[in-house]
Amino acid sequence: MPTRALAGKTIVMSGGSRGIGQAIALRAAADGANIVLIAKTTEPHPGLTGTIHTAAAAIEAAGGRALAFPGDIRSDTDIADAVEAAIETFGGIDICVNNASVLNLASTLELDPKRYDLMQDVNVRGTFQLSRACLPHLLKADNPHVLSLSPPLNLTPRWLGAHPAYTLAKFGMTIATLGVAAEFAGGGVAANCLWPRTLIATDAVSNLMGGTEAVPRARSPKIMADAAHAIFSSESWTRTGATLIDEDVLRVGGTVDFSIYSDPAHEGDLELDLFVD
Repeated sequence: MPTRALAGKTIVMSGGSRGIGQAIALRAAADGANIVLIAKTTEPHPGLTGTIHTAAAAIEAAGGRALAFPGDIRSDTDIADAVEAAIETFGGIDICVNNASVLNLASTLELDPKRYDLMQDVNVRGTFQLSRACLPHLLKADNPHVLSLSPPLNLTPRWLGAHPAYTLAKFGMTIATLGVAAEFAGGGVAANCLWPRTLIATDAVSNLMGGTEAVPRARSPKIMADAAHAIFSSESWTRTGATLIDEDVLRVGGTVDFSIYSDPAHEGDLELDLFVD
């Protein structure tokens, strides 16, 4: 893999204040990339780690340049303004990362319409609209990528019936991304999805998917960051329209030891993520 492959590249990311998104941003920043974060968390939250401003500071400390754009991915105006700010500040866009996502595992009868709409608006519509806003600039880039943090389309009854609304929202992200890949196949823009094989130690896991007891059975967000970096470092024409698993991406790159991403005491107890059989 080229050294500092992302130096000078500009990434526009939804979310990124914490967790996997922040890890991806920091890995790119270590190369000297420019990161534009579109996120809502501007003030500390008791149940969440970090804000858009602490994330931007960490990006700068890691060696990158950051532009923190407080905004709502559900707002077309905020998306347009953030993309315009990215162009004005950095001169172009090379990578679009659809990271923002709402997680709600409620069953059909337990989920109220407002929370259903929130998932659809952030996950599906946000992915489509941010990709759409970035595409005119990606088409001018040397090695453009769209990457959505969404799962393979696992249509087994187990996942279709577990939490249908969330499944629909995450699969919608995937379909929107695969649509970009198909529509712009001749334009040189790679559009792929990336998903972890195991749980990842984020606020979502500790707050919503098993509590603090689940964290030891999860891997560090760094595995997703390294996989994303490998994707961004590859030539866009070599891979598009794929639903990728972090571990598989890294195996192709030569990684054989994944223990560095987890608690050695629980390496044999890792829990598979949603949608992974």
